[in-house]
Amino acid sequence: MRTTIKKIKTLTFSILFIVALIACNSKNKAPTKVTQKETSQNNLSTVIDSINSEINNGDYGLIDRFMVIQNDQILADFKYEQDYETIVQKYDTTNHQYNFNSIDWHPYYKKSELHTLQSVTKSITSILFGIALDLNKEYNVSNKAMPLLNNTNIDLKDERKQNIAIEDLLTMRSGLQWNEETDHNDTTNDCFRLESSNNWIEYVLSKPMDTIPGTRFVYNGGGTVLLGKIISTITGKRIDQWAEEKLFEPLGITEYYWKETPDGEIDTEGGLYLKAEDLAKIGSLFLNKGKWNNTQIVSESWVLTSTSPLVKDVKPEWRRDMGYGYQWWIPEYTDTGKSKIYGGNGYGGQYLMMAPEYNLIIVFNGWNINYEPEKSTWRVLQDRIIPTLKNE
Repeated sequence: MRTTIKKIKTLTFSILFIVALIACNSKNKAPTKVTQKETSQNNLSTVIDSINSEINNGDYGLIDRFMVIQNDQILADFKYEQDYETIVQKYDTTNHQYNFNSIDWHPYYKKSELHTLQSVTKSITSILFGIALDLNKEYNVSNKAMPLLNNTNIDLKDERKQNIAIEDLLTMRSGLQWNEETDHNDTTNDCFRLESSNNWIEYVLSKPMDTIPGTRFVYNGGGTVLLGKIISTITGKRIDQWAEEKLFEPLGITEYYWKETPDGEIDTEGGLYLKAEDLAKIGSLFLNKGKWNNTQIVSESWVLTSTSPLVKDVKPEWRRDMGYGYQWWIPEYTDTGKSKIYGGNGYGGQYLMMAPEYNLIIVFNGWNINYEPEKSTWRVLQDRIIPTLKNE
């Protein structure tokens, strides 16, 4: 099945974005838009043009944005306008923030430029956790999680639950029984049940243990919800306030939206919306080892640890041969554990990916939720762009 793309246009970056993205980051020179003539002189531009053509052809399904930034130069910025009102007509379009076919909420927040990040939110939550630990030295990743959740209703009869450490949550090895591998709309999916519940913290903590913490990787958005709550305990601020003060404002991110749960918590597992330009700033921050505008926003050690394959050969099958750090995926790493590619991965095709060796950032926004397209943008960096750079 192919998707008809209604209208495609190449965007020229505004001066404001150019200044904000990397010129503000004083380690870099201000990026300049690469002209068609300049980019056509190397193989990379040919590959980028080919990918854009394939997106235009519908090979990658519903894609909303494709950006490539290398060495502070914007090599590509394509925006694809989709007729979501027509596309979702055959699906339930109830206006609810967790109905993913509601065009009031998805993929753009109420038709603004703010695009859902889905599970890339987890990676940003990890950054915020790192900042919290940087500024509160009495805490570290070895601390037990339960005492920091301030919840008197926790059943701690199972000693394994008492022994869940912060690092176990960060690396998806909490030991909690959790099923998030089925289709999101499957009513047995714990993420579906979590997002349908009235008290998210209690839902996660009500889950029984099925293994010893720190021993087995199980993808678990509920653990990231607990991390958000622990950030609030450590900092005394709700995570959206903490993010605005410690991350968004320093990076010049002035517009964002973050979903709020029925009990007043912030959805740290998938509820953040950002502009693609601002998501690219997160990539620049990490390529510069946590620095922005000559200021250390998050410690270099946190960036390195977060994006290292602390968990290797991640399963199930579709994630085999990948690594996982602190809420960051590592699709490719060396035998010595050095990450060659790392990124955030979100439902529907939200990808922020970095290749440090090539000083390269790729951003994809998409919304492939109702069928699987012929090709996946998740593989573009690894299979198309980096092999081209290696051959230059």
